[in-house]
Amino acid sequence: MASSAAVSAPRAAPSSKTETFVDNKRKDDIRMANIAAAQAVANAVRTSLGPKGMDKMISTANGEVIITNDGATILNKMEVLQPAAKFLVELSKSQDVVAGDGTTTVVVIAGALLKQCLSLLSAGIHPTVISDSLHKVSTKAVEVLTAMAIPLELTDRDSLVKSASTALNSKVVSQYSTLLAPLAVDSVLSVVDPAKPEVVDLRDIKIVKKLGGTVDDTELVKGLVFDKKVSHASGGLTRVEKAKIAVIQFQISPPKTDIEQSIVVSDYTQMDRILKEERNYILGMIKKIKATGCNVLLIQKSILRDAVTELSLHYLAKAKIMVIKDVERDEIEFITKTLNCLPIANIDHFRAEKLGFADLVEEISLGDGGKIVKITGIQDMGRTTSVLVRGSNQLVLDEAERSLHDALCVVRCLVSKRFLIAGGGAPEIELSRQLGAWAKVLQGMEGYCVRSFAEALEVVPYTLAENAGLNPIAIVTELRNRHAQGEINTGINVRKGQITNILEENVVQPLLVSTSAISLATECVRMILKIDDIVTVR
Repeated sequence: MASSAAVSAPRAAPSSKTETFVDNKRKDDIRMANIAAAQAVANAVRTSLGPKGMDKMISTANGEVIITNDGATILNKMEVLQPAAKFLVELSKSQDVVAGDGTTTVVVIAGALLKQCLSLLSAGIHPTVISDSLHKVSTKAVEVLTAMAIPLELTDRDSLVKSASTALNSKVVSQYSTLLAPLAVDSVLSVVDPAKPEVVDLRDIKIVKKLGGTVDDTELVKGLVFDKKVSHASGGLTRVEKAKIAVIQFQISPPKTDIEQSIVVSDYTQMDRILKEERNYILGMIKKIKATGCNVLLIQKSILRDAVTELSLHYLAKAKIMVIKDVERDEIEFITKTLNCLPIANIDHFRAEKLGFADLVEEISLGDGGKIVKITGIQDMGRTTSVLVRGSNQLVLDEAERSLHDALCVVRCLVSKRFLIAGGGAPEIELSRQLGAWAKVLQGMEGYCVRSFAEALEVVPYTLAENAGLNPIAIVTELRNRHAQGEINTGINVRKGQITNILEENVVQPLLVSTSAISLATECVRMILKIDDIVTVR
């Protein structure tokens, strides 16, 4: 009844012909629901922010258990059904792609911005106005951060190691950061191409995981590492010096018909002939291989038929050729790049110029029964490197790999954009202060919006303090006070539980991590704000 009255009321007044009744209630509800869902996701990862953050244990549907602190991994494994909440999952993924680190921060910032949007919307400000001021805030924030940043040279290895160890501090394997950080820096620097110094392809760094030992045993290998044994059939070699290595993609086994069919052999002479032919066929192949002087074979996994048979292994061992079989197809590119050789797809193309050369190929047995194959001293080695990660159990091993990946990404950021910035909540508080001052200059609604977004950025130091068990309100107030006095590098020192100059504590991060976190978070929030209805299509 009330609605019909509302409809008829504007029509009564002759002056307002254009006014019609529009039901805004549903649109508000959808927007509120979207924001609430996205906030719930942000709150889920909030506790794992920072060096004292908690870890999450994820139990997947197939009974696998993952223990991690990495925001992108947590959100990726979450079953998020609400469409708007999926934005946040995508948000942490894109931060992972751009910067690699700060995947939790970006979601926490987005959650805080959404919270402020709620209060602005309920105050009756139009979503478009909020969205536009958010855009201004993000461009201004990037300017402020860039002004705070400290330039860095790639020769300054200490600073690179510091930022890598800051990235590792919040991880499960943080106690090994003294080992993993320099390792990450060295591996990235060794794959940087002097011709294109800003492009680092992390696929050139191969991480090989091997169960056993502890994370302390992780090492950087100049060369190749295979998580496999050498084939020991009939006394195969386990160590070759001055190796000539061939990567082959064909099978050393008797030919087989492509279609499933059986050949019936009736008498013994024919059977002998078949076996003899098989032997001659394999011997012919091995002679061709031996003729080039090749003494190590890497054989790609085969689907159609066995890559090697007992017989061929026996002959290869007699010919003093070491065999590493079951090389994965997707590793071939990395191997050929490292060894500087060409993969050989057919026995007729087997020539000496397609081989790679190395000083030593040997099988090393690790203390706990596992074995790996190492190829070292490679001639004209491509710009690649391998890292052998060890861990006492599978969970630690996977987490070590993820953490190492984050550290590698951080070093990659620094290589592509050579600026450092303080960590520990310092840049966020400084942003909050400068944006707050800037809001006073702006007019109308914009100033109001900018001021509340400036407040929202305080969520990062607040959460850092909260996770470390400090009093967040006291800490953030004191931080504001220090920054107002002009100490822009003051942040929360979580280890000592007080406020110190964070640069002296070596807590630094790449500029790219902070800038991309803020610009991606604001972009995501603007997208959620602009949505006013959800249409399901059956």
